[in-house]
Amino acid sequence: MTVHFVGAGPGAADLLTLRAVALLNTADVCVYAGTYIDAAVLSHCPDGARLIDTQDLNLDQIIGHIVDAHTEGLDVVRLCSGDPSIYSALAEQTRRLDEHGVPWDVTPGVPAYAAAAALLGKELTVPLLTQSVILTRTQARSTAMPESESLANFARTKATLVLHLAITRIRALAEELVGEYGAECPVAVVANASQPSQVVLKGTLADIADQVEAAGLKLAAVILVGPALDPAKVSESYLYDANRDRTAKIRR
Repeated sequence: MTVHFVGAGPGAADLLTLRAVALLNTADVCVYAGTYIDAAVLSHCPDGARLIDTQDLNLDQIIGHIVDAHTEGLDVVRLCSGDPSIYSALAEQTRRLDEHGVPWDVTPGVPAYAAAAALLGKELTVPLLTQSVILTRTQARSTAMPESESLANFARTKATLVLHLAITRIRALAEELVGEYGAECPVAVVANASQPSQVVLKGTLADIADQVEAAGLKLAAVILVGPALDPAKVSESYLYDANRDRTAKIRR
């Protein structure tokens, strides 16, 4: 039997991929984080499926449930909020499954930052302004950040910043970013993207902390920072330029 790590997307049950739904439809066991994944997503599981909420479990306990299910010959879906490629603890879980000889695979999901950008109607890479997106986080009650990955280092690039797991430090990080981006740099905060409880806040580095604190946001929020969020700064790309020579062969 196989353990399927499945990206559950940002929250909405209809943003699951077709493959994710197919895997859930046949799952004997579904291991999920109840903090982020609701009943609508779990409704894709068959009647009688064993549902295991991990929000109060440590890593050893989670792996124990998965290994036990494998020993019983059961297929397991391990649901990850957003996409398993970032902040999902995929590496540490799969390493332990390898040690137990348990096979596994990964199904991607819609990442939270993409859902947030969609709600905002924004492209995060704007020609001649910024062509890079940095996905990162800040440290609070969490694993230490590598020294080379300080927010100050990332800010110097002037790229679009997407901050996960950082909403409780919004005031401190806004103050840290002002020096490079300027106080009037646009910021958006999206909490619970795609869910009925979603919240979208728009402001600048000067005022976004006040908005977040007034809204009482504490969890499941993505912070986007950068000039790409300013519609006045949008320029047009060379790709669709009417003057571009479209008869030239592509150079490799």
